[in-house]
Amino acid sequence: MDRAQLEHAIRAACQIIGSTEVIVVGSQSILGTYNASELPPAATLSIECDILPIAASHSETVRLADLLEGVAGEWSLFEELHGFCIDGVDLTTVILPPGWRDRLVGVQNLNTAAPTGEPGFTGWCLERHDLCVSKLCAGREKDFEFVQALVAQDLVDATEILRRLSVVDSRHSGAVRRASDWLSSLAKHSGRES
Repeated sequence: MDRAQLEHAIRAACQIIGSTEVIVVGSQSILGTYNASELPPAATLSIECDILPIAASHSETVRLADLLEGVAGEWSLFEELHGFCIDGVDLTTVILPPGWRDRLVGVQNLNTAAPTGEPGFTGWCLERHDLCVSKLCAGREKDFEFVQALVAQDLVDATEILRRLSVVDSRHSGAVRRASDWLSSLAKHSGRES
């Protein structure tokens, strides 16, 4: 996925759920910070754009996430037409450090400006270190490969990721321990220990 596809996903998600803004929580949120040309291939492989609707309640967020999934999710006509899909998620899907909302990076879709000239839709992307915390806590092989590729190209700071992992809510202690151990081992083997 590239930035144009991310903007398309943001626009489509906002139109589907009738909102002017959404939060991008999956790997594609790295495109809020870097252009695809600056990223290693492992960082842009996914054809899914994980979108967290912004709603007043958890139940409404879940309803809107299901709507996104039904209209533009995997195996949808949307995916067939555009070559990528939108995965609607809620906050039970991701593990994030405190303060993550204050660090979101805005991507405004300039292709759909309102008559006033203001961007029509905004996707709030996870900040790159918060994204890595989320990916490492998910703990899938593809998530480790994603973070490893970013660390290897100095696009994220392993020390900062470890710091943010250390303040994640204690109910996620198992995921945090596995993520921290893996990242510490990666840093040790790459000579990036602090």
